[in-house]
Amino acid sequence: MAVNRKNLSAKVVEKKYLFPFILITSCFALWGFANDVTNPMVKAFSKILMMSNFQGSLVQFAFYGGYFFMAFPAAMFIRKFNYKSGILVGLGLYATGALLFIPASILQVFGVFLISYFILTCGLSFLETTANPYILSMGDEETATRRLNFAQAFNPIGSLVGMFTAQSLILARLNPAEKAQRAAMDPELLKAVTSGDLNIIRAPYVGIAFVILGILTLVAFTKMPTKDESKHKIHLFQTLNKLVHNKKYIHGVLAQFFYVAAQIMCWTFIIHYGTELFTSPKYEMSVQEAEVLSQKYNIAAMVIFCVSRFVFTYLLKYVKAGRLLMLLALTGMLLTFSVIFSPGMIGLISLVGISACMSLMFPTIYGIALRGLKNDDAKIGAAGLIMAILGGSVLPPLQGAIIDLGNVGFLSGVRASFFLTLICFGVVSHFGRKTSLSYS
Repeated sequence: MAVNRKNLSAKVVEKKYLFPFILITSCFALWGFANDVTNPMVKAFSKILMMSNFQGSLVQFAFYGGYFFMAFPAAMFIRKFNYKSGILVGLGLYATGALLFIPASILQVFGVFLISYFILTCGLSFLETTANPYILSMGDEETATRRLNFAQAFNPIGSLVGMFTAQSLILARLNPAEKAQRAAMDPELLKAVTSGDLNIIRAPYVGIAFVILGILTLVAFTKMPTKDESKHKIHLFQTLNKLVHNKKYIHGVLAQFFYVAAQIMCWTFIIHYGTELFTSPKYEMSVQEAEVLSQKYNIAAMVIFCVSRFVFTYLLKYVKAGRLLMLLALTGMLLTFSVIFSPGMIGLISLVGISACMSLMFPTIYGIALRGLKNDDAKIGAAGLIMAILGGSVLPPLQGAIIDLGNVGFLSGVRASFFLTLICFGVVSHFGRKTSLSYS
């Protein structure tokens, strides 16, 4: 195990950056909240507005669309201006999108909700494109990856709050009437029930909007120092050419694409995996009981992810980032083999355990890919790494299609679908290996 003596002695966060670091780190929890409070809304909107599952899935389309659409403009903006301006714009768009839930719920028009989600996630894209390289710049480059991992550790805390809010403050309070029952209601009664449900959905979004506005105010009136940040003329094509010819960066973007895909696949289809297990003859649960129990395992996976992020961030003090990334990806591959081939609870526990391996991956890939880039180049480079989040909307539908096929040989469709996850961790492992051998 290689120990970097300079890494041991260097401070992760210098005193002059401490309060700005705390403010920016709070943003990581904010977009974690938004992601996990929104995921269950696909099913909720489908029921409340009596839409098809495809129509309801447009929530995720608008969500990821905002991320993809705004990442590059955000990078251009912060390169022309500065990180602080980018954070303010991101928070402003986030709050605006959340507050638009008020007219959307009054009008009861799904299209207005989609516009709200799109504006909200344009803000999230601005925040992620800005906050990640901003955190990297707040101190010594030797501790940059540890610093980003520490900040990113607050992202799953926000996710846990988002999951709790979605389950306890939204879904549990909605009118239990299903689509068929709503369709049979008197028009006036249906309008009242729909209005009540949409008001329940909007409440947490409006609440978080006021929290965001409070943080925005603090950021606006706080001096936010960074190293070597000044306004420069934008040489976009020159910068892009340098990035395209930077093998470490390109490999990092690809690794990020496949990592995000693996994360979404593991967390989305843990419900399917658990439901298949608990409705088997051994457990004989109803589908509803199996889904409720499976959701508890999903929450357990998030808790493990959160705790592991802090543990592995500490280990980065002693182990090179690339080597630790490779070891975690290889462990993730072994656990995925168990998910595919192990019977019963062993497979489900292995699936939950994968979250520990994933905990370090996003910020570590991010930090390695941008390491060594000049400040302005890093701002543009950050956009590519955020756009790689698109992996979360490309591969999961393919996994769903495999599940729909039914049995694949002697494996169920659910188990066979995790071969995609295995491939994803293989790509991440290769990047970690290349990093530890060639890029460091």
